[in-house]
Amino acid sequence: MVRPRKKYTVHDLRKLKGKRCLTHIHVKSPQEAMAAEAAGIDLMSCSFDSPEAQARLPLLAAAAPTAFLSGSTPHGMATQEEAIRTGFRALEMGASSVYCSGSPFLIEAMAREGIPVVGHIGMVPRHVTWTGYRSLGKTVDEAKAIYQKMKDLENAGAYAAEIEIVPHNLASWLSKQTSMLLMSLGSGTGCDTQFLFSCDILGDYDERIPRHAKSYRNFAEENRRLQNERIAAFSEYVADVNEGRFPERSHLTEMDSALLDEVVKTVSGL
Repeated sequence: MVRPRKKYTVHDLRKLKGKRCLTHIHVKSPQEAMAAEAAGIDLMSCSFDSPEAQARLPLLAAAAPTAFLSGSTPHGMATQEEAIRTGFRALEMGASSVYCSGSPFLIEAMAREGIPVVGHIGMVPRHVTWTGYRSLGKTVDEAKAIYQKMKDLENAGAYAAEIEIVPHNLASWLSKQTSMLLMSLGSGTGCDTQFLFSCDILGDYDERIPRHAKSYRNFAEENRRLQNERIAAFSEYVADVNEGRFPERSHLTEMDSALLDEVVKTVSGL
């Protein structure tokens, strides 16, 4: 199978480091992936951490055939062999790279086999029990720990790392201290990409939007409106059936009455 040529390769992205900030969206459906590609989004990511997400990845890749798409690996990969198999499976299903919030031990194994890997520094939602939901790196010790984690990922072979909810001035400095691309989620403009989730951009939920995000539409309200329209349409259908307004003659086909009489006489005579 000849695959479509992607807009970027890892080689291309590395050459862009420090030259311009790339746009980056986490997408959740083929419709979102298609829209992101049409809008000119540089990079996309998606989940690859459940059977449902893994089945969806080829659909996303087909909907945005030139997109550089990263799939997030399952939390709790237990061995390097499992990490390698997961990484190759994601690539075979259409991913351009994989995201892993696990340790450098797992990332090194995938990178050693030529799998492009994105690590994670700063606040890691999967590890939030150790830190709480807050900005990390405001103290000297935390900032030094983030720097060391960044270097550990770099030495393990990661080509990029998501940097989440880190003080913007610290993140800007860190970006200059590494060959990796740093992908900012709430960590300011001094990194190599600006990363947001599609549900934040679209306003596709009822909770308070996170401080680091910006909503450009109100899909939650639109979805409520559509649901009310569904209920109203179904209710009108029920009323039409119960009161004899549906189906009307225009909805039906009709047999010639003479032919129907012939069938009735023939059957009745049996």
